[in-house]
Amino acid sequence: MSRDRRDFLKISLAAGAYSVLSSHTTSLFLDDDTVPILEYSIENGRVFHDNKLQELYVGIDKNGALHLSSEKILAKNYIDASGKVVSPGFIDILADNSSNPETTYKIFESYKVTDGVTTALQLHGGHHKASYYYSFMERRPHYINYGVSTKVMNVRRSYGSITSRIAAVERNLKEGAIAVSHSIEYQPTPFSELLEYGKVAKKYNRPFFLHLRYSSEAQELEGVMEAIEIARQTGCKLHIDHLNSTGGTFDMEGALKLIRDARTEGLDITTCVYPYSYWATYVHSTRFNKGWKERYGLTYSDLTVVGTGEKLNASSFYKYRQRAGVLVAVPEGTVPMDKTVNLALKEEFCLIGSDGGIERSQRANNHPRGAGCFATSIKHLLSLGFSLEDAIRKVCYLPTQLVYPVLSKKGMIENGYDADLVIFDPETINGEACPANPNLYSNGIDYVFVNGKIAVQNKELKATNGHAIKLSV
Repeated sequence: MSRDRRDFLKISLAAGAYSVLSSHTTSLFLDDDTVPILEYSIENGRVFHDNKLQELYVGIDKNGALHLSSEKILAKNYIDASGKVVSPGFIDILADNSSNPETTYKIFESYKVTDGVTTALQLHGGHHKASYYYSFMERRPHYINYGVSTKVMNVRRSYGSITSRIAAVERNLKEGAIAVSHSIEYQPTPFSELLEYGKVAKKYNRPFFLHLRYSSEAQELEGVMEAIEIARQTGCKLHIDHLNSTGGTFDMEGALKLIRDARTEGLDITTCVYPYSYWATYVHSTRFNKGWKERYGLTYSDLTVVGTGEKLNASSFYKYRQRAGVLVAVPEGTVPMDKTVNLALKEEFCLIGSDGGIERSQRANNHPRGAGCFATSIKHLLSLGFSLEDAIRKVCYLPTQLVYPVLSKKGMIENGYDADLVIFDPETINGEACPANPNLYSNGIDYVFVNGKIAVQNKELKATNGHAIKLSV
């Protein structure tokens, strides 16, 4: 080809590509500063932009940033998303991998990312030494973005006085912890001490994530009222963990009314649920202290060891009570969806949070929500009559507002935002994990991008391009 012909083609390509991208970017060029080009162009999908699904081209540059256009984009790689939805990456605010993250994080992340989760924040448990956690994790590759709260349960085990505990919580927040978290059903704590944690959360403008004190029919609303009073007296942003299993199991309508009234008063309170009709927790926990059969209307044979299917009896129950880490699930339908989860999901202040994570690659002893919560959530929301747009808001945009500003460039598809994306089929998306086999990847998810790299393609794990999510003072 002659030099004149090459120059003519180069100029033509540059002019055509610039007409597509000029309203969005003017600096994406090859080394010769002539032809604008992106790493990826996603075409023919319905793109969630400006809170509605639109026909747009989505480009991803070499730095992992998004670029949108109504016309074709020049790129190195093209992905045909015909019949699919192009969504921001799902954000799990209540991921759980706090027991032994140093050795299990990669397995945990593999099940999150194949469920469409691009950012998993452990804001229920977290870590009690934020500096150590982030230092350790930042030296290793990750499938997803990750971050933690300061885990008050472990802080309280390490320090005896309230003064030293508060100092440790503050230190964690200064070292990057995104929130303050505590579980007062599992570790009962005086109300006066809870107020101190709320004050610290308010001081550093971080949310206070709280697993409530009571899960019994007689007292669960007292736990909701206690949480509201903490927010009222301290002014902190307060999030109630998994209201369907703790706080609203028996009287969800009453719990939601309390929260609605508190928000009308001006208090900043949110909550979350997971879309399953049964809960699971560790046999050795305080949830199974004396009186549990009466509290939940259950007996030994109603408890199933997750991952093995073993049904308990009185003998095996007390045997496993002596061990740490044996997770049991109650029967499906124990928490009726129509009286709990479905009511909560109607509220704008209710998000999705898994409260789970898979930690072993085989025979995992984890609730299936650790692998399939978000695909299951999309499917369930659609079955309830939610629009795709509203379903996506629940799992993408609303979490960014809860922990703002740490996720200020995530949760939406906008020019310059991080290219955390999920391409899924709205007809087939669903979680496959179940109590008998919680180690199953979700269906209907074609691609997951994390910071501009393909992390998952058709259930196959690809690039490790996750970043730490933290807020330092």
